[in-house]
Amino acid sequence: MKKGDLGIDLGTASLLVFQKGKDIVIDEPSVIAVETKTGKIISIGSEAKEMIGKTPKDIKAVRPIRDGVIADYQILEQALKELVKRTRTKFSLSRPAVVVGVPAKVTSVERRAVIEATTAAGASRVYLVLEPVVAAIGAGLHIFDSVGNMVVDIGGGTSDIAVISLGGIVVSRSLRTAGDAMDDAI
Repeated sequence: MKKGDLGIDLGTASLLVFQKGKDIVIDEPSVIAVETKTGKIISIGSEAKEMIGKTPKDIKAVRPIRDGVIADYQILEQALKELVKRTRTKFSLSRPAVVVGVPAKVTSVERRAVIEATTAAGASRVYLVLEPVVAAIGAGLHIFDSVGNMVVDIGGGTSDIAVISLGGIVVSRSLRTAGDAMDDAI
């Protein structure tokens, strides 16, 4: 990654954007307020979350990611454009390469949707990395050693369980039950 490139976590609960050279630059709830007639985004994140249940008929607050996958492609694409735009300065000449974390058992259709939405948002290149691998690297595990490391990544919409060794996933399971379901059960 070069300076200005991005890492994006499209979570069910939160949207996180890491920018090389700056650390985490965006940490917002995965809620977007949209005008129903035009589809135009009014707000993203905390401001949109505060609108849930309080909007007039012509505005809706939506979660474009559900159970770890894209539930509303058009809204997510617009939100990604806005998030990428927020990371750019008026002096930014090149488009960033973007690394996006995806659930371990993401389908090819879901994978393609993430790539297309991220490219449409302004990415020069898109790299998909499985979330258990991202979690292992973030936890400081030596994923290239010949030792099995079990990783459990519990997000808002999916729980990914994987054994990682020699830089790859040996075995994994992705459950569409996670933190949101646990909160509801409590």
